[in-house]
Amino acid sequence: MPAAGAPRDTPPQRRIAHLDMDAFYASVELLRYPELRGLPVVIGGSRAQQPLLLADGERRFARLRDYAGRGVITTATYEARALGVFSAMGIMKAARLAPEAILLPVDFAAYRHYSRLFKAAVAQVAPQIEDRGIDEIYIDLSALAEDTRALAQRIKDAVRAATGLSCSICVAANKLLAKIGSDLDKPDGLTLLNAADLTQRIWPLAARKINGIGPKASARLAALGIHCIGDLAQADATFLQQHFGRSYGRWLLAAAHGIDERPLSTSSEPKSISRETTFERDLHPRADRQTLGGIFTALCTQVAEDLRRKAYQGRTIGVKLRFADFQTVTRDLTLPAAIDDAQAIRRAAGECLRRVPLDRRLRLLGVRVSALSTRRAAADRAPARQQELLFADSVETPID
Repeated sequence: MPAAGAPRDTPPQRRIAHLDMDAFYASVELLRYPELRGLPVVIGGSRAQQPLLLADGERRFARLRDYAGRGVITTATYEARALGVFSAMGIMKAARLAPEAILLPVDFAAYRHYSRLFKAAVAQVAPQIEDRGIDEIYIDLSALAEDTRALAQRIKDAVRAATGLSCSICVAANKLLAKIGSDLDKPDGLTLLNAADLTQRIWPLAARKINGIGPKASARLAALGIHCIGDLAQADATFLQQHFGRSYGRWLLAAAHGIDERPLSTSSEPKSISRETTFERDLHPRADRQTLGGIFTALCTQVAEDLRRKAYQGRTIGVKLRFADFQTVTRDLTLPAAIDDAQAIRRAAGECLRRVPLDRRLRLLGVRVSALSTRRAAADRAPARQQELLFADSVETPID
């Protein structure tokens, strides 16, 4: 029996893990083409970049230097990243940085297959999972009795056994710290963060390492003399709110102190599925229309892939835009019938864009699908007819 006065049903200490597959799409391709291991490889091409099997059994791979078009990089190996090539970068720009890098087409069917494999393997060890996309999950380990490091290693071993791929995992007190930590020891990392690590490992990091601080906010913080997370933690609350607004300013300070009370969302019925990206530099809807068009298409494609992987369709399509001055605008459109097709999502999202004056530079763009239903429930409904997607507010400037 518990001692007199002892608390009853004390909840276990929170142990939240963030698991991130290492260069996921590229790693899947390296299983298929092991001869490319150790080389700079970029994923983002089309069928035109499909490797050719020669008569002698060798493969001929496309090179970035030979690419011509408006495609956007989906991901890259760590060797390509070392050359300055990153996801969401235009392939033509990447070709100038790494002309000899290998270019492969995306294969979402293969990525979905390996995504299902690694998530099923994790669920056998720790079933409390929040699905965050095709290559990352949060895991609540709080109720499990096993030693934290041993448990994290067992999860990593299960993923490798099921897929042949490596992942990086961090266990911390909340989602915010676990997300930061999973990137600290990549690739194939296993990181444990405790209270003492906040000042020792988190505060020295650049402020942009906090998920939610993009390049523009990072630059603005730097202009105010705030460069690392520790600087942000020591900043005056009123000062931050004056420069970033009350809500975002409060969040910045809380995040710097490692405060995050968000629970895991383990419901099998999501309310919405979305993708968004913060740009390396502010983009103008007209001057950078081609670049924005490629990014917008990639976001719509990723949302469509997430919907199909989870067997959902949605009736409400929305866009999120954050301008250079941090003003955020959202617009939604509800369709007569649910959809999950990338082109249909793209057209509907374009209708939302028509309702936003696009005359200022953008720092973030997002696409969301809500009012979800299972594909079976929506099977009897016909997709709505959409108009041509526009990015600018002029009907003469469609995205290519």
